[in-house]
Order: sequence, then structure tokens, then C-alpha cells
Amino acid sequence: MADIIQLLPDHVANQIAAGEVVQRPASVVKELLENAIDAKATSIKLVIKDAGKTLVQIIDNGKGMSVTDARLCFERHATSKIRKAEDLFNIHTKGFRGEALASIAAIAHVELKTKPEEDEIGTHICIEGSNVNSQEPVVVPTGTTISVKNLFYNIPARRNFLKSNPVETRHIIDEFHRVALAHPKIEFIMISNGASIFNLPSSNIRQRIVNIFGAKTNEKLVPVSEETDIVVVDGFINKPAFAKKSRGEQFFFVNNRYIKSPYLHHAILSAFEGLIKEGTQPGYFLFLEVDPQSIDINIHPTKTEIKFDDEHSIYAMLRATIKHSLGQFSIAPVLDFNKDSGLETPYDYNNKKPVPPTIEVDRNFNPFQKETSQGSYNSSFKRDKTSSWEAMYVGLENGASTEKFSKHDLKFESDEVTGKLFETNDNVSGRSTFQLQKKYIISPVKSGMMVIHQNLAHQRVLYEELLKNITVKEAVSQQLLFPLQIHLSHIDIAIIKGIQEQLEHTGFVFSSFKIDSLEISGIPVNITESQISNILVQLINDINDEIPEPGFSQNDLLAKSLAKSFAVKTGKSLNTEEQEHLIHQLFACKEPTISPTNKPVLITIDASDLDKKFM
Repeated sequence: MADIIQLLPDHVANQIAAGEVVQRPASVVKELLENAIDAKATSIKLVIKDAGKTLVQIIDNGKGMSVTDARLCFERHATSKIRKAEDLFNIHTKGFRGEALASIAAIAHVELKTKPEEDEIGTHICIEGSNVNSQEPVVVPTGTTISVKNLFYNIPARRNFLKSNPVETRHIIDEFHRVALAHPKIEFIMISNGASIFNLPSSNIRQRIVNIFGAKTNEKLVPVSEETDIVVVDGFINKPAFAKKSRGEQFFFVNNRYIKSPYLHHAILSAFEGLIKEGTQPGYFLFLEVDPQSIDINIHPTKTEIKFDDEHSIYAMLRATIKHSLGQFSIAPVLDFNKDSGLETPYDYNNKKPVPPTIEVDRNFNPFQKETSQGSYNSSFKRDKTSSWEAMYVGLENGASTEKFSKHDLKFESDEVTGKLFETNDNVSGRSTFQLQKKYIISPVKSGMMVIHQNLAHQRVLYEELLKNITVKEAVSQQLLFPLQIHLSHIDIAIIKGIQEQLEHTGFVFSSFKIDSLEISGIPVNITESQISNILVQLINDINDEIPEPGFSQNDLLAKSLAKSFAVKTGKSLNTEEQEHLIHQLFACKEPTISPTNKPVLITIDASDLDKKFM
């Protein structure tokens, strides 16, 4: 029998490894940024074109590589961090497997320029699909510049699986955030298609968070700090009032490495229990320092999952630390039985002598003096000498006065009674609709009755109206007397600018855009200024959750999100005219029975079904 088992060629093995390491351009960005950090760089610049599909370039001022190292770094399992198996349990660096550069070089055109500080000239290497095309000396500054071009050029099937440029750019920015937050002392610059996205100077962790997510983030942060024998916890959590429905600003770092841990995330949620609404997520930026020998980070190709030796203790410590910070900074409600501090004497009055009260008497006052001689009275309040109080009753002495005056002509002032002890139902005879529990609208039909969900019905009406306005470009806007300024992060501002045209077709008018804020001078009708911030935040969250493609799907998501924000909420009382108007609008829609999110808007209860209930 012939032998059928054989060793894979290196270029095939590298492409298989690339399937684990490089899923998209963001994976390349992560690996190259971590290599620059391991090279002790103090300034790192990221340049991308076409969301990394055409170019991903990293420029750092690290220690660089020698001629031999520059050639050897593209070999499989070539690493400077591991010498023996025991080193896997004492890792202090980012990359250690030696698979990243070999995998990237197998599926892209890679160009490397590097020079160590002690050498006068550097090395320039060009690789295409694991094949070294050229290696020659070059004059370059100290550090490393690596360019990855035409990703997946030799694997078209993998390239076809990539999403649109906005989606892939969003993934790259997420990886950039994770690396930049973990290393605030390093300067980071990001440029996309020639436009500067981030310019983060060296700073502390709080300033780095503010520089990334906007100046408004500073007021949300609550510091967290605790040191124990098991773990050292440091970082910040967001105040409960700023909890969101999306899981955007949630970052766990263990030994300056970003990780995902549903178990530790549950510890955060339990610490916030009772302080945030159900269905919302708290934001946090937490840095955990543990003994490298007590964790295993080699259980996932992307190294975003970590196995702890004593996970239960870390869970308990993290939960207690968060609760302590919430209580220490008076975020969590507490019972305070101490006396009111307002009753205590201020410090300024400690050494102050008491001053006796003074009494002032007007010695010129004469109670028997005539009013005309009192100069202190206003002349407008002086009584006419000719007038007398008896004049009020002139004409009432004889009986004839009763023809002119009657007690029925008297009108008494009284307070209007507005409160009611019991809530009354406005349903009266002849009404075609009535509201049930301020949530449903009941309308009789021939076969029985129809129950309409008022919120979902209004969503359907607004959805079709907004979609028409966006496509036909017709909308009515109400101008604001004073422009409204809203603070958002750099990324959120970029998202709003990307859909600015569609928003303007719905009634928004934008005056100006800045790095971390925007100004609105006009808003759609039927909404108030106080709702604008929540509407835009909800819209950004919906876009981040679904990340739609440009075109109709983006317009569709925009209309769905705005309809959800504009629609009448459950608990809103509607009068008869509003109920009937909503029903008429609903049945004028193309799809009156289904909401924009494919939920039933109405149900019909047959009279025969009601009859069965009484049998």
C-alpha cells in the first residue's frame, strides 16, 4: 500500500495559519501594533487605505531589527520571546508565537524597512506570498516601517468575505482603541485615506480615554483602585446614569492585554445591580494586574481569551471593588443617619464674636397725624376726600334696586378642581375607540374587536413617512432660536457625518461639525430639543449594532431607528381624536399589520371567541 500522509509545504501551512490569525484587515493592524509595542516604540503611526484592503502601514521608532532578524522574522514560529516551554507561563510581551508575520506574508504583499540604533544603514525586504523578492540595504531612520498591501490577493474567496469599507474601518478602529488604551504613555496617530482620525499624545489613562471618546466622557468617569495579593485593579467605570443599551465602552485589560471575559463582565453587572435600568449596560475601563504564571493566554489564536487559576477570587474582588468605588464617590444610594451638616456652624464663624441685634425706631412717627401729611405714602393710594364708603350702597335703600341687582348676578372666585381620586375612563356611548392601560387602542369591528399596539402602530406610520422623506428628499424642519450643541466622540461624529444627508432629509439642520461636537439649528417637527441627544445616541448605537451597507439598507436602518425614537411611547394617554387619527394613518400604510421590526401591530378578537369564554 502506497504512503498517503505527507508534510504540507511551508506556503500552504502559512496560509492555513493565516486563516486563524488574519480574519480581516483589523487582525493585521492588531498584530503589527503589538509588534511595535514589543519593540519599545514611543511613537506609533497607523496608515490605512480602503479600510486596510489596499494598505496597512505601521511606522514606529522602536529598536528595529538587524539584517538577519529582518529576514528571519517572516519564518514560521520564529520569535524572540520564547526559549523553552516554561516561558509560555511567564509572558510579559504581546506576540510570542511567531506566526503573525509569516501568516501575513503568505496572503499579502509585504514591504519591511528597519534599522537598529547601532547600525548606520537598515534593511529593505519585499515579500509576495511567502516568496522573498528582494533584500537590500537602505537608508532609513531608527525603527521599523512595515507595509501590508493587497490583503488576500492570492485568496480571492477570503477577500470576497470582507465587508464594506465602513464596516472594516470600524473593526480597525476598535483594535486601535484597545491597543491605545492599554498603553497611554505611547503616542498614537491614525490616518485613513489621507485624513487624520486620531492624534493621541502621551498622557495618563484618564486623558487617553477622554482623547479617544470625547471631552464629555470626563464627567462620566468614576475612578476604581484596589490592590490585593491576588489582583491589582485600576481604571475607571462610568456613572450609572450614563448606562447604554449597547456594549460599546467596555474594556478589560489583563497585564495590559485586552481580553474578553463574560464571567468578569457578570461581576460588573452584579455590582451595578439596582443602579441601572434592566437591559442597559455600564461602561468601564478596567486594568487588572496578576501574576503571569497564574494565567494562560495561549488558549485562543487571537489571544483575547485568558484562563485564570483562581477566577472565583478575582470575580469577588472585582465586584467588591466596583461597589466600594460607587459608594465612596456617592454614586450608590446610602442610608445616612448623621445630623444635617447645614446645621453646623461654618468654619468662618468659629472665632467671630456675637453681635447684639440693633433696633431702629422712627421717632417722627405720629399715629394721629392725618394721612395727607404722611409723605411716605404714595399719592396714588390716597383716598379722595369727596368719596365715602357709603357711596357703595347708593341705590340699595328702596325696593326698586332689586330690579337692577340680584344675588344671581354675583360671581364668586373659586379654585378649579383638577385632581381626581379615581382614574376615569373616557369611553362614552358613541365612541368608536378607547385606550386600554395607556398601551393599546381598542376599536370595534364587524366580527368582534381589534386591539392595536399604539407604539408599534406609530412606528409603522413614521417608518414609511421617514423612508419616503429620505428617498424623495422632502421634509419639514423647525428652526431653533438658539443652536443646540451636542458633544460626542470622534467616531460618533464621523458616523453622523456619514449619514448627514439622509438626516437632513428627515428635518435635521446641522450648522457645523467639530472634532468632538456638532451644532444643530433645525430639528424635525413633533420632537423637542431635549429629545435630540437621546435620538442621536440611539441612532449611533443602532448603526454600530447592525453596521449597514450604504444605500437602501442604510436608509432603512435610519428610518427604523428614528421611527422608534419618535413614536408615541407606552404609557402616553391619547384622546379620542388622537386615537382615531393614528388608526386612519395606520391603515393608509402599505403594511399596516407589521411593525418595522417585524412585530405584529394589531390582533383581531372574534366575537365567537368571546362567546366561548362564557360557556
